[in-house]
This record gives sequence, structure tokens and C-alpha cells, in this order.
Amino acid sequence: METTGFTENQLTVREAVGAVCAQFPNTYWQEKDRKEEDPSEFHAALARDGWLGIALPESLGGSGLGISEATMMMQTIAESGAGMAGAQSIHANVYATQPLARFGSAQQLQTTIPNIISGRWRTCFGVTEPNSGLDTLRLATTATRAPGGGDDYLVSGQKIWITCAQVSRKMILLARTTPLEHVTKPSQGLSLFCIDLDRDKPGLELRKIRKMGGRAVDANEVFFDNYRIPADSLVGQEGNGFKIILHGMNAERCLLAGEALGLGYAALARAAAYARERVVFRRAIGQNQAIAHPLADAYMNLEAAKLATYHAARLYDMSAAAAQDGASKQEQQEQPQQQQQQQQHIRQDAVGVAANSAKYLAAEAAFRACERAVMTHGGMGYAVEYDVERWLRECLVPRIAPVSREMILNYVSEKVLELPRSY
Repeated sequence: METTGFTENQLTVREAVGAVCAQFPNTYWQEKDRKEEDPSEFHAALARDGWLGIALPESLGGSGLGISEATMMMQTIAESGAGMAGAQSIHANVYATQPLARFGSAQQLQTTIPNIISGRWRTCFGVTEPNSGLDTLRLATTATRAPGGGDDYLVSGQKIWITCAQVSRKMILLARTTPLEHVTKPSQGLSLFCIDLDRDKPGLELRKIRKMGGRAVDANEVFFDNYRIPADSLVGQEGNGFKIILHGMNAERCLLAGEALGLGYAALARAAAYARERVVFRRAIGQNQAIAHPLADAYMNLEAAKLATYHAARLYDMSAAAAQDGASKQEQQEQPQQQQQQQQHIRQDAVGVAANSAKYLAAEAAFRACERAVMTHGGMGYAVEYDVERWLRECLVPRIAPVSREMILNYVSEKVLELPRSY
């Protein structure tokens, strides 16, 4: 990847995280994939060096960096050979904590955040449901006040495709606290909770889903049946959950775009190396334009998606800085006037369009690079030892999650081109 134009912080993150990743060769990830075994050693190594708090405030024990640096971290992890499995082992720890850090209570900030940063607690994000899919506003999981006048909630419903639930202590859960028929808008009546996943309590069941790629990290169905959670699990105000999670959604799209880029660059580097070394008909196959041109095309697509990705991350960080609660007037005055003006003019819809566009472009570029890498290897591309088959299986994830390509196209059609809504 061409690194011209990145900030000093981003390049420092790339170098330092790359050094951690170098301790875990491709054989480590091949074995974890084969055994469907959690990469706990990798997670612990990143936690020891403080990387799980990269985008969290220093006051909470984090590094105080932005999503731009976090995106670089996720790209570096995927690009190291760890792929989506390595990235997803810490993915929720980075983005799911963003709403919690901004809206959580003092108790939540003082207990949960430090334990996540230290690696003692893993976390997962509980939003997606089998019967609502991308129609988040119509999710059916409920959190109702427990009878008898207590402050506890009882959670009932089902979540699906919950990554790392098997190894997580905490879940950031979105549930409906006011029935849909009792609100004026579907976005109302949803609440966000930071809950314990206590396997010893009644009303909680986890079922692992066997899947095509990223097998080193678990994906799950999670069933709640009057699962009791305390009132202080609530994040922010009751009924404002959807607005709160929006602060994490654009961040996640940036992170996932970075992960896709890393996967694509890893596959492309491996393919180019093979094309230089593999000799057929007494010449390196990379000398043939039928091999060279598709690889060059894949590189340019990755570079274009890279520009879109870090543009989106920069907008996100500028917007977050402008909206940061509790920023002192002195701190604002110390900022250059031009920077203050730029931050004030970052619209949330512009951030959303940029983040969704970046995720779409990076996912498509990664798919093209991974597919081309397998084809460059020919028959050996089908062999586990060359890794490209693993990366091809994994590169479908950013095309599907957390939002499909088609829904991003719908979003841009409606919000940018002002075309009639199709769904």
C-alpha cells in the first residue's frame, strides 16, 4: 500500500500494531481457522500493549486517538495475514464501546471500559435479529420492567450473528422498551443496554453458528427468555437507544472498510509474489499481461477505496470533535480557527454517505483482489498453505455485513440522488 499522505499518528499505529501482528504468522491463523478456535493469545497481545482502547478517551484509560487511527489498526491486522478473523476478534471492542464511552453512566465508564481496554472482558454487539435483518427499527427483542415494582428489566427475544458472544463478558444490547404501536416514530422506544452475559442465570442461551469464513471467531444466535438485567444496565436515557447507536454505526463502517482493505492488500501482495516466482513455459507467469493486468487493476481499486476510507474516517473524527460533550472553551479557543470552522460544518449526513460509500468500495475492491489472488495461484490457490483461499472465504463478510451492498446503494440513491425510496 502507498502510505504517502497519512499522518504521523497513523503511520506510528501501523508500525506498532504490525510489530504485534508479526508475532502471529499465517500458520497460527491457519490453525485457528482449522480448529475453529478463538485467537485469545492475539487478543491478549493487543490488550497488553493498550490497543483495545485506541479510540477511547485518555480519561478512561484509552489512547485518545480517533477512528482514523483505529481504521489503520484494523487494516494492519487484516493485512498482516490475520484477515477478518483477526480483525473481528477485537472489532466490537473498538466500535461498540464508542456509544458507551459517550453516553454511559459514571459507573459504567469506571468499571466496564477499563476492563475492556485491559482485555479482561470481551464484548459483543447485540442488534441484528433473524426476523428484522436490516430493518433495525422493527426489531422484536423487548426489555420490560420486572413486575413487583423493582427497577430490573426482563429481556426476551432473539439476536443472531453475534460475533464473539461465546467469549464475551458484556453485550451492548439494543431492545425495544416501548411497543412499536405506542410510539409516533419507529426510531422511538428503543433502548441501549450494557449487560452481563451470565451463562449461569436463567433465560440466556447461546448457539454457535457454523460458517464459511472467519472460523476462528464464533458467530451466534442468542436467545433471551425473561433474562433479568439490572436497571443500571441502561445506557443513556430510555427510548433513545437508536440515536445512541448511530454514533457507533458510521465508525463501524470505517473500521470494516479498513479491514477489507487489509484483506485485499494481503491477497494482492501474495499473488504478486507468486506471479514473480512461478515459472511456466520458461517464464514467470507475471510476465503475461493476462496475469499482470488484473493484479494492477486490483491494486488501483484498492488505492481508490483507501482514499475513500480514510476520507470518511477523517470526517467522522472531525464531526466527533465538533460535537464532543464537555469540551472546555479554552480547548476550543486553542484550536486553529480554520479547524474550528471545518468541524462546525461537518454534517452528519455527509459522514454517513462517506462511511457507507467507503465500506462499499473497500468491500468490492477486496473481493476483486482476493478472487484474483486465487486465480493467479491456479490450482495452488485452492490449497490451505497459500492462505488465499482463506482470505477469499473471508472477503465476503464486508460485502454482507453490517449492511448489505444493496442497502448502501438504496441509501445513496435516496440521500444523495434524491430518488424515491424503494424500501
